[in-house]
Amino acid sequence: MSLAATEAARAAESAQGVYVLGNRGPLAGVTPPPGFYVGSQTYYYSGNLGGNRTFQSGGVAAANVKLDFSADFVTPVWVTPAEILGGNLGLSITLPFGTPNVGAGAVLSSPRIDRIVAGREHDANVNVGDIYLTSFVGWHSGNLHWSATLLGVVPSGSYQPGQLSNVALNRPALDLSGALTYLDPVLGYELSVVPGITFNWVNPATQYLTGTEFHLEWSASKYLSKELSLGVVGYFYDQLTGDSGAGNRIGPFKGRVTALGGQVGYTFKVGDIPVSTNVRFFREFDVQNRFTGTAAYLTISAPLWVAPSKPAAEKKPAITKI
Repeated sequence: MSLAATEAARAAESAQGVYVLGNRGPLAGVTPPPGFYVGSQTYYYSGNLGGNRTFQSGGVAAANVKLDFSADFVTPVWVTPAEILGGNLGLSITLPFGTPNVGAGAVLSSPRIDRIVAGREHDANVNVGDIYLTSFVGWHSGNLHWSATLLGVVPSGSYQPGQLSNVALNRPALDLSGALTYLDPVLGYELSVVPGITFNWVNPATQYLTGTEFHLEWSASKYLSKELSLGVVGYFYDQLTGDSGAGNRIGPFKGRVTALGGQVGYTFKVGDIPVSTNVRFFREFDVQNRFTGTAAYLTISAPLWVAPSKPAAEKKPAITKI
């Protein structure tokens, strides 16, 4: 089977960005007070890349791909007392681990994709992902809260060339994003928007260079009580420049996807420690050159230690969490 006989349509190596779409939801622009926090996100994605479209991952190209991906992202966060332009500086690190379960209708030959060398293939391996290093600065003014975030992705060395199932993408990258949240503690309304852009470097194992990517997430929620909220969430992704590099064997294809869904948040206490939980669900549509599927998140976060409040005369406008 020649490549011309397939509909060569996908975007970003492994059809994934290092920025996981939908990972920031309600209250995305709110930076908590200085202290140490821990968060855990359990992520599940199920999608298809059918219609004889090709997929390149780990230096291997495949057609008619089915992906079931589950992963956990554990993130310790330190919001420092240091201030930049009046906003609090925060730092975090994340090392994801999980199991991409990948099934392919046909694995195509390498280095020339001009014939099928295998029939239906299946690959599922528990492995760790790349290292996410994040710094952010957050500000507050009345009901408005906003932040600027710099995310750096460092390959962890766990990537396996020739393997379809990789949590790690082995692609150094920088992601710049901003977040704005409007939170009315009296009426109980929350609105958040998070635009960002990802700059990728070449995967040294495959010599594949993923193009520059734009992403946008949003949420609109209503607090039914101080503990419970319901709302709608969504994301939009658009690849701004095409893929390239010596290892790219499927062309400079650019992807796009939109997703809408719902969320429910609930906060409870374990002793004196408030524990925030959130469940988000997304269904993708208007998809071009990417998987089409469903994503879900379970987020749990809690403070480990919060710095004592400043004297009243030194306090900034308070953040009221409902």
